[in-house]
Amino acid sequence: MGKRAKAGTLVSELVKLAIPTLQEAQRHAPRQGRGDKPDIPDWVMAALIMIALLHKKKTKSAQFRFLGERRAEIARWLDCRAFPSRATYFRRYWRAHRLYREAIRLQAEQAMAEGIVDPQHVVVDKSLIEALGPPWHVRDRKRNKRPPGVDVQSSWGYSEHDGWVNGFSFEVVVSATPNSLVFPLLASVDTASVSEMRTFSSKIASLPATTRTVSADSGYDANYIGEQVEYDPQGRRTGRRFLCPENPRHSGRPKAKPCHADASRAQSRQRRGERKKFFQSPVGRRIYRRRSKTVEPFNQWFKSLFELDQKVWHRGLDNNRTQILGAMFVYQLLVRYNHRQGNENACIRWIMDAL
Repeated sequence: MGKRAKAGTLVSELVKLAIPTLQEAQRHAPRQGRGDKPDIPDWVMAALIMIALLHKKKTKSAQFRFLGERRAEIARWLDCRAFPSRATYFRRYWRAHRLYREAIRLQAEQAMAEGIVDPQHVVVDKSLIEALGPPWHVRDRKRNKRPPGVDVQSSWGYSEHDGWVNGFSFEVVVSATPNSLVFPLLASVDTASVSEMRTFSSKIASLPATTRTVSADSGYDANYIGEQVEYDPQGRRTGRRFLCPENPRHSGRPKAKPCHADASRAQSRQRRGERKKFFQSPVGRRIYRRRSKTVEPFNQWFKSLFELDQKVWHRGLDNNRTQILGAMFVYQLLVRYNHRQGNENACIRWIMDAL
């Protein structure tokens, strides 16, 4: 009984810590479209899902049952009398990723303000996770032949670490400053085949103001990505550097337009040459080596912590977006809680084990 009470107190403390961020995220990402506002706010739904994720309830049915058994207790934590029906929980689950994506960005800002993380140097990377069910091979896709149990929203992707994977992917930007915690700053989830350049391009404007270098693997090698990082829309230097090895296959791809309309091809080539020179310099090499010590171990640790090292939890893109981004938000939350307990590290499994 005492152990359960202690676990309940711990969850209530985590919920209390998360509520302001979730509420702020709702203000930044309000519901769009017509219709009356729901009786249960989006931030409450995100908090309910977060509680289920903390306890690693992998199906939506298991999550709903778990939450229902603790309905009175959870209502006190959230100061909310309304509780979703099963249909409402399922329907709003696949929409919660919009709020979580904004909440991840906001919680990163809080971690910076609390002195937990220094984002002077950051690294971006994409990681693949296999879909539930059998793989849907290309030859069967072309014939629209669907094996029983296949996730039709999955797709094929390749990485040097994972090889060919039929499933989904998450992209994360983490801090990589020496003597600072590796901490997720921005994140997104897509199918495995979505281009890294496309997903990262939309994150560049949200990079922390104090960021000075951005490191990425060769999958991100594109002039317009480098120019977005290093130049503002008026063509002025941002003070940032983009470190990325050249992709040997890049020359065979269609050439992307420069980031700025008035940038000539010669200017684009010159800027690319400057990036290559800095990347090959001793300083550039030293900064880039942080990638293998930061984001790559983080991806494996994150997958292991939330049991994503084999397969995703759900079927469907938006369901997995909610779960993975929700888990990323939980990871940030646990690090912040751990820091408040006097532990200036990212060793957070003990918190999960105590629940």
